[in-house]
Amino acid sequence: MYNFFLEVSEHLPFLLKGAAVTIELSLVSMLLGTFLGFFLAIGRLSSHRLIRLPLNVFVEVMRDTPLIVQLLLIYFSLPAAGIVLSAFCAGLAGLTLNLAAYLSEVFRAAISAVDSGQKAAAVSLGMSPFSVYRRVIIPQAGLASLPTLGGYFIALLKDCSLVSFISVNELLRHATIVISDTFDSMNTYIMVAIIYFVMSFISARIIYHIEQRLTPANRRASFNLPLTMDKEAAR
Repeated sequence: MYNFFLEVSEHLPFLLKGAAVTIELSLVSMLLGTFLGFFLAIGRLSSHRLIRLPLNVFVEVMRDTPLIVQLLLIYFSLPAAGIVLSAFCAGLAGLTLNLAAYLSEVFRAAISAVDSGQKAAAVSLGMSPFSVYRRVIIPQAGLASLPTLGGYFIALLKDCSLVSFISVNELLRHATIVISDTFDSMNTYIMVAIIYFVMSFISARIIYHIEQRLTPANRRASFNLPLTMDKEAAR
């Protein structure tokens, strides 16, 4: 036990630097993957076969091949085609494209679940297709997708460990460096597991809080609260 706390005091700052890279990769990949996944979903719902078919092929390829293989192809194979990416950019590209493929299914289902009568009513009021998506479809589909998006973000935090295979200095790669210096894999991996747990737990609580804040019932309650307080004060 003493050796464990000694290891923590000595190597925790170095591991936390790797954890910061993991968080950065996760946040940026989630942001880019969400936007790309949404537009993929819209394209896959298109009535034009020339738009829908290539996007369906892309999604199937990304979902049916391992993420680690995609990362290795992007980092080691693209230079043969003249496209050279740094390890961080290659990891970011692989995580974003893989996540976008999965999120496109989430958004496609959420968009399809919006009542078609609401779309027809919006069009009858003179809204443009862009306005229909912005004011009718996106708010409802986004709220319905939020819990699933949160789950994918937590999974993404852990999937970032795969970018260590292409030499990105994230948490797991920092751990391998520590192990190569100390030959103490057990205590190092315990520290890594604790850091991953803390990051995932905090992320889950933040996502839950956001979900609760955006729930229509809670939003109405917070909106009506000042009015209720004013009535009480008037009495």
